[in-house]
Amino acid sequence: MSRIEEIYYEARADLWFKRFAIFCRVALAASFIPAGYIKIIGERFAAGLPANNPLGHYFEALHLTGYYYTFIGIAQIITAIFLLIPRTSLLGALMYFPFVLNICVLTYATRFDGTRGVTMMLLASLFLLAWDYDRLKHVLPFKQSESVPPALKKPLGKRLRFVFFGGSFAVVALIIAGTFYLYEIVPGNSEAECRNQCASSKNPAACQVFCDCIYKQGKPLDTCLANFDKAKNIRISGGK
Repeated sequence: MSRIEEIYYEARADLWFKRFAIFCRVALAASFIPAGYIKIIGERFAAGLPANNPLGHYFEALHLTGYYYTFIGIAQIITAIFLLIPRTSLLGALMYFPFVLNICVLTYATRFDGTRGVTMMLLASLFLLAWDYDRLKHVLPFKQSESVPPALKKPLGKRLRFVFFGGSFAVVALIIAGTFYLYEIVPGNSEAECRNQCASSKNPAACQVFCDCIYKQGKPLDTCLANFDKAKNIRISGGK
């Protein structure tokens, strides 16, 4: 057995890691229950998000898909229930991962303000899949080691906890800081939020052009970004 697998089995036996796995399962389930319920009763998800917002376009179209919208809500509720039941938690984690991966890519593509939270949800989902590696490894295209975990000769104890949880806090801090400087301009969750960023922008006039394009004209994000770049270039040329 490799050293990595030895460390894995040590983590599986550690009370801190067990509690963290439970926390991840409960937190991820809690994120899906209200989202699924809203879809089942037929209400638009993120109703406060304007239809002209890039992500609002998506939610508006999704809401109009009829029973497909309801189906997504039912699937989310089932996934949450599976996550909460220890015997079905692996199935819940397997169902949750493609959901949250799709949501994560969607939020980054639309420059949504909730990218930090969704990224953390994706990482928590990956942790739960890694947590059940001993069951998943049999379907992975890798050479299999012995199936019975051996008695660990040198437990890592507090050192393992420090490395993992210290690294986790560092990753969270990196996500928060990284996403803050990721984009030069974002549509925000409302027209007011979009225009509030213009005061501190290096190109306030171009920022206003972008917000007008999003919320007044209802054009796609890529088109508005192109207009933003064009407005910046005109200002630079005029300044020269």
